Amino acid sequence: MKKIGLMGCGTVADYGHIPVLQSTDGLELHAVFEPNPERLRQMQEKHGIALGFTDEKAFFESGIDAISITSPAPCHLANIRSACKYGKHVLCEKPLGMSVEECTEIIELAKKANVMLFTGFDYRFSPASLKIYELIREGAIGELKSLRLIYIWNCHGKGSFDENGKWVENERRKGRMLEGGPMVDCGVHQIDLARFWTGSEVVSWSEAGAWVDEYEAPDHMYLHMEHANGAHSMVEMSYSYCHTCQNPINLFTYDLIGTKGIIRYDRGAKLFEMRNDKGLFTFDYSPEKNFKALYVHYRDALEQGGSELLPTGVDGLMAVKISRQAVDRLMANRH
Repeated sequence: MKKIGLMGCGTVADYGHIPVLQSTDGLELHAVFEPNPERLRQMQEKHGIALGFTDEKAFFESGIDAISITSPAPCHLANIRSACKYGKHVLCEKPLGMSVEECTEIIELAKKANVMLFTGFDYRFSPASLKIYELIREGAIGELKSLRLIYIWNCHGKGSFDENGKWVENERRKGRMLEGGPMVDCGVHQIDLARFWTGSEVVSWSEAGAWVDEYEAPDHMYLHMEHANGAHSMVEMSYSYCHTCQNPINLFTYDLIGTKGIIRYDRGAKLFEMRNDKGLFTFDYSPEKNFKALYVHYRDALEQGGSELLPTGVDGLMAVKISRQAVDRLMANRH
């Protein structure tokens, strides 16, 4: 049984990480760290967590074997620096860091401390994602040439009216826009999937963006990536698609085009199919996220000393490098 310490008691920890940690065989959510005492208390009461700390030293000395970092992105470097100081293996939520420099420092810290470092790209572990990976490796659609990965939504909306009729901005969406917008926040998943499915590094990329909202970062963005093997990936991300609508919709699709066929995944239609030279094949639909499988692989990595499928620190670095450079170039060219 591996004792896991979790750092950061925010939204993603509440709905994703904590319930899975508490239900995964071979793992024990031993302790949580949260600098906000009230939030810590609420999370402990809600999930029945006995050990909670606002003091880092006490947290790391509580008997944990490894940590899961679910704090806001600006906190990741400091959290991982502390983990390395105490020699604890790390699974860190995306994005790994706020910049290429931060990610590079994080990787070096882990290397010097001889601790394993993984980035929490849980999209990799969806049954649909792993099936796509298998189909591509089998050559079911021939040579993969083009990937079209789209997630356009409103990030829970621009804001809403409170019980007093006062309009209040959505702080979660605002925070993500201030950190770099949809490509830096959610787009890193699609960048990782493109590298994972093609098995080929991104060698160059270009970008285009739109400013529907008033933030410095673009809230609707397109990213085009050229892979070393000649494949091309297009990622479209948005936080302004229906962001002021009473009845919002969203689009989440994967389209992979090969020399012998295509693979289609559509979350809204709950569609997952392949069309190739042998016919039409339909597969069981599954959501794009899979925290459970992510932690099963983390458990196995802790027991075995490594993993072939868990995204590494380098995977986290590449997603940040591509997304951040693309966003920064757009913002620089806008001024």
